[in-house]
Amino acid sequence: MAKKNDIAKVETASIQPVEQIESLIITVRGKQVILDRDLARLYGVETKRLNQQVQRNIERFPEDFMFQLTKEEAESSRSQFATLNDEIPNLKSQFATSSEEEILKSQFATSSWGGIRKLPYAFTENGIAMLSSVLRSPMAIATNIHIMRAFNAMRHFIGSHAQVFQRLEIVERNQLALNAHQEELSAQVAENNKKLEEVFKRLDAGDAKPEHGIFFDGQIFDSYIFINDRIREAKKRIILIDNYIDDSVLKMLDKREKGVAVKLYTNLSFGSLKMDLKKHNAQYAPIDAEQFNRSHDRFLCIDDTVYLVGASLKDLGKKWFGFSKMGVTTDELLSKM
Repeated sequence: MAKKNDIAKVETASIQPVEQIESLIITVRGKQVILDRDLARLYGVETKRLNQQVQRNIERFPEDFMFQLTKEEAESSRSQFATLNDEIPNLKSQFATSSEEEILKSQFATSSWGGIRKLPYAFTENGIAMLSSVLRSPMAIATNIHIMRAFNAMRHFIGSHAQVFQRLEIVERNQLALNAHQEELSAQVAENNKKLEEVFKRLDAGDAKPEHGIFFDGQIFDSYIFINDRIREAKKRIILIDNYIDDSVLKMLDKREKGVAVKLYTNLSFGSLKMDLKKHNAQYAPIDAEQFNRSHDRFLCIDDTVYLVGASLKDLGKKWFGFSKMGVTTDELLSKM
């Protein structure tokens, strides 16, 4: 049994201050622990010898006193000791011989993959207290006293700053939620920017084709330009299904590209359309027409695209009307004629 004066001598000699011992206390599995290699360093013994003594008295160290870290826990514990290497030169001064320095180095040795050679053991406060009954040297007993003081100081610090830690946790949670929301908004903005960029590219290329819309009364010129633009887009054929056609519609159709065929499905008994067609075809590229009066709506087919037009082409802009690109092809529509 170590004498009190022996312990006092050791305390004033080489025991680490409480503040430095506190830096060795880490949290694993929700418990405050010190690793075997750090305890061995504090006790001035090899890690292997410390663990041997523990294994000889293993019945004194249940799971809540001591447990072995997993590979992931061991790697995580290394990050908690990011500044430990800076302290090693000071620790070396506690050892008298170069062989002892080599022992210290071996306690921090790593394998080729950067991991720890042997998974360390973690000792809780109760486990460290039990070590005093296993390691009975004056150095070990004095060190244990300092370690217990360090744990008490740590508990006191956490207890006195509990509200601060709680508020920091709330702030951290809110920050994480804010970051997630900002990432979601950034993703939405990026997606919208991508869509807008595509729209602008199509507008710059001049191939943006509206798929639906409404013209109101008085928009005579706007609606006229809209239909003319569609007519100019045709590359092969134009099909117009409209019960009410006059010579103004024929003039619009003459704006088509050369070689584009035109076929009208209309009521040929309306007005003077037959005469207008005959005179038109005598001077301009011919427009074919066929009697058809079974359609209530108007359809304009540009190549394979079908538009539903709510007004006769001769009455564009006189009243409200809508247009919409249909989900059928021209051939599908003609197959029902």
